[in-house]
Amino acid sequence: MQLLDGQLASLTIKDSLTLKVAQLLAEGKKTPHLAAVLVGNNGASETYVGAKVRTCSEIGYRSTLVRLEETISENKLLNVIEELNNDMEVDGILVQLPLPKHISDEKVINAVHPDKDVDGFHPINVGKMVQGLPTFIPATPHGIILLLEHYKIDTRGMHAVIVGRSNIVGKPMSILLSSNANPGNCTVTLCHSQTRDLKGYCRQADILVAALGKPEFVTGDMVKEGVIIIDVGITRVADPTRKSGFALKGDVNFAEVAPKSAYITPVPRGVGPMTIAALMKHT
Repeated sequence: MQLLDGQLASLTIKDSLTLKVAQLLAEGKKTPHLAAVLVGNNGASETYVGAKVRTCSEIGYRSTLVRLEETISENKLLNVIEELNNDMEVDGILVQLPLPKHISDEKVINAVHPDKDVDGFHPINVGKMVQGLPTFIPATPHGIILLLEHYKIDTRGMHAVIVGRSNIVGKPMSILLSSNANPGNCTVTLCHSQTRDLKGYCRQADILVAALGKPEFVTGDMVKEGVIIIDVGITRVADPTRKSGFALKGDVNFAEVAPKSAYITPVPRGVGPMTIAALMKHT
């Protein structure tokens, strides 16, 4: 069993980007500028945005964190996004999800200009991805592809099973792994809450991508020997033995599944750092 260490792989990408920033400065050009919009005080969102802003600082990017009250109206938020769209100093825009219930995720995603959509969620960018055209790919799936590239895993002809059909991870992951590329060229099965015999499909997987948001859902009896495990889930679970009072758990029961795996991502230090690395590349 080998760990797919996203923290380590992301350092390679960040080092490359740091050199590119230095080259831009030497040529008298502007450095990349990422604007992050954070609505409300969601603890997990604060953590994720903080990590993105810190990474910008580490590699020499400019960053702007736009903090907005949870009670902000949808129209006011859309106006803020339009201002960022029109700001020539800003290269990339991300709006941290989830948003408050009174704001439409769809309207906000559509409001970000496709050329600044570093999250890769805009329908124009999603459509280009489906067609295999150059575009911004949703950051988490792109990070997974970059992780497979880093570890030189040849996925050609493999059966990839994806558990979870979200627009953010599951669906784009199915497109990327089935595309004529490497990593890619897989036969893909996309499973979800209505899939019959889910365990049976999981046991067939050469690559299993778990992205359903249920801690330790995938157990040892659901995978075959030699499987490649990509665990996208990260959930806070109460743990009184820890100072913080909680532990971070993935969608995979690591203790049971790791011994049967050829490769497996840890949680944390797996997919998360690669998502941020992909965002930085997009910016």
